[in-house]
Amino acid sequence: MTGSTPNTIPDLDTLLAPSRLVEPFLERFLDQRPLPRNLREAAKYSLLGPGKRLRPVLVVRSFEAVGGGPADIETALVPAAAIEMIHCFSLIHDDLPAMDNDDLRRGRPTLHKATSEAMAILAGDLLSALAFELIATRLPAPLAARITAELAQSTNDMIAGQVYDTLPDFPPDMPAMEKLRTIHKNKTGALIRCACRMGSLVAPGITPDSPKLAAITRHAELIGLMFQVVDDLLDVTQTTAQLGKTAGKDQQQNKLTYPALIGLEATRAEVQRLNREAQAALDPLGPAAQPLRDLCAYMAVRSK
Repeated sequence: MTGSTPNTIPDLDTLLAPSRLVEPFLERFLDQRPLPRNLREAAKYSLLGPGKRLRPVLVVRSFEAVGGGPADIETALVPAAAIEMIHCFSLIHDDLPAMDNDDLRRGRPTLHKATSEAMAILAGDLLSALAFELIATRLPAPLAARITAELAQSTNDMIAGQVYDTLPDFPPDMPAMEKLRTIHKNKTGALIRCACRMGSLVAPGITPDSPKLAAITRHAELIGLMFQVVDDLLDVTQTTAQLGKTAGKDQQQNKLTYPALIGLEATRAEVQRLNREAQAALDPLGPAAQPLRDLCAYMAVRSK
């Protein structure tokens, strides 16, 4: 297998370096957009607060893995910023009393606790629309249409995943593991898959039928599932202080999770299997995909 072994723990600051480009890009975009002051500040509270910016980093690292270079990085920052806005919108609404009713996110009060429920709903709405405004105004028309379609479809899949998770409407005879995979594929996996595909699609010379895009897509599907399986583990093995959000929520709400269905050791084995397969999926991309390999290795062993 090319690149990192599943047990490699890379330097996180180096891996997440693209976030240092995405954050000022996001702030500039919000500052230039005419908005009520309180709405802008609410959006910034969630969008620019503590966080790894994993999805925008995946956009940039996928862009690099298929041949994108520094000369075109501004193009990659557009979908990177857009997907962070969609992700933050989903977290804001996910934390609301009508949903998961959480008081803590990334070690701070959730937005509806820091402001109000009304402002949290409106700030989430704003971020979801601004993501598409950004793409439409900063990318050339043919590319903007393709990236918009990717992000819109994945956003809707993510929303469907939230419904599967909180207001399930499964066929009565669907096995529990199939239900769980459906939840994870949509609720978490859809935006991770989208991040990797958008980063690839804005790179020069990459078309929808490119073998490089196919390799990235397979990798993204595997890490999307792996990311949520690790989340399931962390919810039962870490404290609230360690996670920066309320621990034990899945068990309290009797949600389907990998540990609940197959136990902790089998869940850890599943994480390693997904890591190995995700690493192997990048082999056709050669050395250019090394940062993605390292990021995958980190995601398999992260602690929050």
